Amino acid sequence: MATTVSPPKQAPQHGAHWKHFRWYICGLLFFATTINYIDRQVLGLLKPVLEKELGWSETDYGWIVFAFQLAYALMMPVAGRLIDWLGTRLGYALAVILWSIAAILHAPARNAFEFQIARFALGLGESANFPAAIKTVADWFPQRERALATGIFNSGANIGAVFAPIVVPFLAVTVGWRAAFVVTGAIGFLWVVLWWWLFREPEEHPRVSREELQLIRGDSDSGAKAVNVSYVALLGNRAAWAFMLGKFLTDPVWWFYLFWLPGFLNRTYGVDLVHLGLPLVVVYTATSVGSIGGGWISSALLNIGWSTNKARKTAMLICAVATTAGAFVAVAGGNLWLAVGLVSVAAAAHQGWSANLYTLVSDTFPRSMVGSVIGFGGMGGAVGGLLVAPAVGKWLDLSNGAYGPLFAVAGGMYLVALVVIHLLVPRIQQNSGTV
Repeated sequence: MATTVSPPKQAPQHGAHWKHFRWYICGLLFFATTINYIDRQVLGLLKPVLEKELGWSETDYGWIVFAFQLAYALMMPVAGRLIDWLGTRLGYALAVILWSIAAILHAPARNAFEFQIARFALGLGESANFPAAIKTVADWFPQRERALATGIFNSGANIGAVFAPIVVPFLAVTVGWRAAFVVTGAIGFLWVVLWWWLFREPEEHPRVSREELQLIRGDSDSGAKAVNVSYVALLGNRAAWAFMLGKFLTDPVWWFYLFWLPGFLNRTYGVDLVHLGLPLVVVYTATSVGSIGGGWISSALLNIGWSTNKARKTAMLICAVATTAGAFVAVAGGNLWLAVGLVSVAAAAHQGWSANLYTLVSDTFPRSMVGSVIGFGGMGGAVGGLLVAPAVGKWLDLSNGAYGPLFAVAGGMYLVALVVIHLLVPRIQQNSGTV
């Protein structure tokens, strides 16, 4: 008997279609990721003020950062599966509501322990952003557009990191640091309203035309179901370990820049809250260039005929060498802008490295397994961060604020990570689809 294949289900055709509606959805993902990074960065920007007003030590601050990283590490492996269970529309909305409430709850905190509780809740909610956004891209975009859509929404991380140093100091000076947490945290509720109004699955959305739905579902793999690979099974896969250890070794460097850079500029160069914005805007604007540039390098090498293995690892080597600029921050002396320039190069190179490290997953695993592998690696990165944060705080207290050795270690970590990755995956190639 012949088998009849039904066409994709289409929502009732009422109301006007919005042309290229999938890009509006991508815009929402960009907005959410921007908010995600604003909310996690507020504490670092206010660190000099909070240390003086609440009497924190660097060790106290390290444990506050640890609380965020612990929650992030615990939730990262399961966040994607919770999104699958709840559905993207409800699951993403609940995640943003949770982290927005947690961001606001920083305002009434009176001591380091209460800030740890707020940061832990923030980490629980924020861990769901990237799994939810990546799943949304897979559902709403044909395969050939997914990399572009992912790059666009992921750039929200850099925009958030640029936007926060401009807005947060202004709020803190004009209405107080507690109000800064409330105002930035409340932005998430605006996003939830927009998300609930605009988001449906493509087949159910009245604003999606039949032609756009056919484009979205036109790829041969667009109907493939994601495979929930057990993390125990991934423990036996060398490529999964390469990604996880790459994240474990280098993600803590990014967290160090994100959470400790404002304190470094304040303590070393006397940059107060009012003048903190411009140096940080320079650093995080550079990260946007680095993110795009790192991906461009490997793509350009592939286009001239290089193998995937050679192109990816060459791009990662270039980025790893560039991150060593951070090791020279200690010798910048009293030159603020030389230090800012060195950190900018290192942070930009991190984002270029990260772009290629994420691509390593799709290079070595079929699409149906990418989500599980990214969750596995994300857990590794968060674990690295939670181990490093208390150690950084303790070191700064014991050394009376000696940041130089920390920047030196951070600058050399990428070359170590690249050696580890190469030893585990001597040749980048696609897995068979099993672990």
